[in-house]
Amino acid sequence: MEPLELLECSAPLTREPLNAGQAAAAARVFKALGDPVRLRILSIVASHGGGEACVCDITAAFDLSQPTISHHLKVLKEVGLLVSERRASWVYYRLVPETLGELSALIDVPATA
Repeated sequence: MEPLELLECSAPLTREPLNAGQAAAAARVFKALGDPVRLRILSIVASHGGGEACVCDITAAFDLSQPTISHHLKVLKEVGLLVSERRASWVYYRLVPETLGELSALIDVPATA
């Protein structure tokens, strides 16, 4: 998945409108975050020691099947919020801080707006 690249092309929402491509890219990420399971997965990974979590730790936090968890992880990876690394028989997930930073900067609205 390519990075959002919203900041190089556009200012935060309060300065100028997004073009169609920028809006579509941001909407994909926000849609992924709109699912409570995915938001919890992101939180588990972010708060886990060392900034990464094993798929076994993620799966243990839910009463969901392994294929369902895998689907949610795949969606988060596709939109650029997570990256993974296989180590022996386990897969470890980490946040992509640049993607979260771009989203944060995009919606950073001054209190006077």
